[in-house]
Order: sequence, then C-alpha cells, then structure tokens
Amino acid sequence: MIRNVLGSMLALAGAAAAVLSPFRDWYDGRLGRHYRIEELFTGVTAGRPGPLGSILLAFLFAALLTVVGVVLRSRLLVAAAGVVVLGFTVLWMVRQGQALGSLAVAGDGSGLRWGVAEAVAGGVLLLVGAAVMSGRRPARGTHDQLYKAPGSENPDTWPPTQEPGPSVQTSTLPEPEPELYTGPDPAAHRPDEGPDADGRPRR
Repeated sequence: MIRNVLGSMLALAGAAAAVLSPFRDWYDGRLGRHYRIEELFTGVTAGRPGPLGSILLAFLFAALLTVVGVVLRSRLLVAAAGVVVLGFTVLWMVRQGQALGSLAVAGDGSGLRWGVAEAVAGGVLLLVGAAVMSGRRPARGTHDQLYKAPGSENPDTWPPTQEPGPSVQTSTLPEPEPELYTGPDPAAHRPDEGPDADGRPRR
C-alpha cells in the first residue's frame, strides 16, 4: 500500500514535469511547444505549429497513460509513459543536433535549456515511480483453490477431524456406544467389613 502511494506520487510528479516542459525554453530561447512532432522524424525546421501539433501532444498522451496507470495500479502503463517522454526527448535531441551539427550548453541563454532537463527529469521520475509501485495484488479468490478437499486416496483418521473426506472406518455396523454409567466401580469402594452398631458382623 505504501509503495503504491509513493510510486503514484512520483509518477504524477513526473507526468506534471513532462507536461510543463514544452512551455519552457528547450534550445536557444525556443519553447518546446514550438517543435512539431513530425520534425522529430523528418528534421527540425523553423516553423511553429499549434499546441496540439507539437511535442506537447506526446507528453499529454504520456500524462494520460500515467493517470490510468495510477488508477489501475499498473506498473506497465506508468513505465510506458516514462518511455514515451524519454523517447521523444532523446529523439528531439538527435534531430536538433543533426540540424545544428552539435548540441551545446551555454550560460548566456543559448544551447540546451531547462525545458529539456525538465522533460528528462519527468521521464526518469515516471520510470522510478513504476519501479517503486508494487502493482495490483491478486484477488483473494485465487488462493481458495490452492488446497483441494482430500479424496478417497487420502482418507481422514478416526475420530473425525472436521475435515472433508471419507473416514478410514468403513464398517457398515453401528459404532459401539459407551456404557451410560461412567462413574467408579461400586465394588471397588465397598465399606470394610466389621461389626455394625449392634455388634453383629456385617455381611
């Protein structure tokens, strides 16, 4: 239970970071939502697409996978969301490096910016959240069939043990009943012979 809660919190934080990253600078003052999804497969251009045609759409899909995975406690869906975020981020870095010849990090605002770092961090948090989650537990009904009732090859012992299965006593005759009187034997506690109150011996 605690692992699922902690993993869900990490996964949701990673999804939020991934969705917010396209609204930050990715490279040389250009926002992440200004890159088309098609450019990740054909090459980076200077065009600026709409919000639903940019990298933001892929990250929104990853966030949807994360929410569904958290609700269903599915580690596979959360991990898939992390792979989507990291995959699109790495693919963008490859295309951006091909367009410019190299990628650089500079302190004057050029080169790789915080948007890329936030996207990478979001993907890593999604994978860590999926690893921390324990997933769904099997239903209790699956454990009810682990032990079957003993059959004729494993009969019960006598007296009965309240377990299902036939008894080893297979006689058709009724069982012997104990005597009704279970107290001490009267002959064993007869009073000692001696004279009674009249001086006559007891018989």
